[in-house]
Amino acid sequence: MKIGDTVPDLLGLDQDGKEVKRSDYKGSKIALYFYPKDNTSGCTAEACSLRDGYADLRKAGYEIIGVSKDSAKSHKGFIEKYELPFRLIADTDTTLQQLFGVWAEKSMYGRKYMGTLRQTFLMDENGVIENIIEKVDTKNSSEQLLNRI
Repeated sequence: MKIGDTVPDLLGLDQDGKEVKRSDYKGSKIALYFYPKDNTSGCTAEACSLRDGYADLRKAGYEIIGVSKDSAKSHKGFIEKYELPFRLIADTDTTLQQLFGVWAEKSMYGRKYMGTLRQTFLMDENGVIENIIEKVDTKNSSEQLLNRI
């Protein structure tokens, strides 16, 4: 997906197995952030930054939704451990990641593999993508978002 595209209504299932729909957030803008894995250093820093800046992001009219390939059970534990105030989508089959173009070939230590690119998509109240953050600053992700809106 790219700037100007409209995001589909059904995004996936959250940590409780409930459908996450864009229409659940009528009147709010959404920051949909994709991250590689629960409980890893960069992903934890990003989630905690968004948690700490959540009140300011809500004041700016944004709701936060995270997405990774992890299971609902993993997400539930991640949310409880770090007291995250937002939903996490369990995109275990990478359908949403593929739609947004963040499921891609990566490389580490010369080994190539498929994985999630860390990116954030900012959409307006109608689900139209307004901005994309491709180089996420994990430790300062809430400030980075606030500077883009």
